[in-house]
Amino acid sequence: MRQSSLVVVANRLPIDDSTTPDGACEWRRSPGGLVSALHSPLRQTPATWVGWAGGTGPAPALPDVDGVRMHTVPLTADDLRDHYEGFANATLWPLYHDAVEQPEHHRRWWEAYQRVNQRFAAAAAEVAEPGAVVWVQDYHLQLVPGLLRALRPDLRIGFFLHVAFPPPELFMQLPRRAELLRGMLGADLVGFQRAQAAHNFAQLADRVLGLPATDHRIAVDGRIVRVGSFPVSIDTTEMTALVERPDVADRASRLRRDLGSPEHVILSVDRMDYTKGIEQRLKAYSELIADGHVKVRDTVLVQVAVPSRERVGQYQILRERVEREVGRINGEFGRVGEPAIHYLTQPFDRAELAALYRIADVMAVTPLRDGMNLVAKEYVAARVDDTGALLLSEFAGAAAELPQAYLVNPHDLEGLKQGLLAALRARPEQVRERMQAMRTHLRQHDIHAWARSYLSALDQDSTLLSRLGTTP
Repeated sequence: MRQSSLVVVANRLPIDDSTTPDGACEWRRSPGGLVSALHSPLRQTPATWVGWAGGTGPAPALPDVDGVRMHTVPLTADDLRDHYEGFANATLWPLYHDAVEQPEHHRRWWEAYQRVNQRFAAAAAEVAEPGAVVWVQDYHLQLVPGLLRALRPDLRIGFFLHVAFPPPELFMQLPRRAELLRGMLGADLVGFQRAQAAHNFAQLADRVLGLPATDHRIAVDGRIVRVGSFPVSIDTTEMTALVERPDVADRASRLRRDLGSPEHVILSVDRMDYTKGIEQRLKAYSELIADGHVKVRDTVLVQVAVPSRERVGQYQILRERVEREVGRINGEFGRVGEPAIHYLTQPFDRAELAALYRIADVMAVTPLRDGMNLVAKEYVAARVDDTGALLLSEFAGAAAELPQAYLVNPHDLEGLKQGLLAALRARPEQVRERMQAMRTHLRQHDIHAWARSYLSALDQDSTLLSRLGTTP
């Protein structure tokens, strides 16, 4: 059994399976933000990524990817139903997003969540060399830090929550609140997207567990757990290079022509999720058309809503409602060859997304609650000519970093309409000034800066970073 000095533990492995022209199955590195952030450090030290490969049944044996060992954790069909679709995504996800939908609580879901977290912790303990750094990711695995510390107290353990973390009043609803908090407190460093989330966590450690806590330090079991905010970001260099490729520029030109070469293109790119504010956005847009503030011939809305968690009932209902509303708006306001909304549900590759970013005069990112929202940051990085207006929800984590966006409250329909009109009618010099400021911030706070910041805070002696040849 090979062991590693750096171990990343995440629900999914950073690879996708695809079929080659000769019909063979091939595993390739996936293009996600976390993968990009850790790609360089993982290649420079003996590293292992622990995660689920997708599907159910025995864990497949996978080859190394770019020098990083893939260690697969198996999930059964029951695990997928009760741990992933159940406790993670029907209990924790809605609760962490302001209970936009009512969280469900079932004992068998909690039992599955414990079982799967134990499996991930055991896998991490197996592959970590003595004194290794182990970085656990996200809400699917909140028990892993505590379980891992019990198995391997020699390890340096970090935990990072990529989604929002709720105020105490909501978190207190969880029947297993104490166990979840103790699981996270098994880490040496607990990281969040926003300072408010770190504050919420410290308050809960005090209220639920009676621990001495500040927003930055919590005393537990004779040691200090550090807490902080580390806003995740994107690979701005990669996005800039992508949008400047000639094939992407050509695709963008064709897309705009296919849309009828309108004066304004509004773009939204979301997972089909009730936290994303898709229904509120559609209603605001339809009222602007009905009021005569927006003309279908001059302005086009492109709504990309990629299906997700389709076996969860709440998501099936949401998709039906969204599709019904899109049909109503197009039926009422569209013309032959001129729909008011171009509604797309298929996933897009990175190049196609970059082409869409290039043609979007307004990017509407209006979730009801979001830990960060990297689509907003991708759009800013893609606007290499400093044009384009970002309409951004106050309740997305990105709003704290991009105050130059047109910030709106997505629960306020009139405010949402006025924000969209302001973005559409902004003078070119206003748009340029706002975009330049946001792009400057992103260049200084990209995905690599995020990874360095977190790992240097976790590895206080900088032992790992010195091995990686990286300075904090």
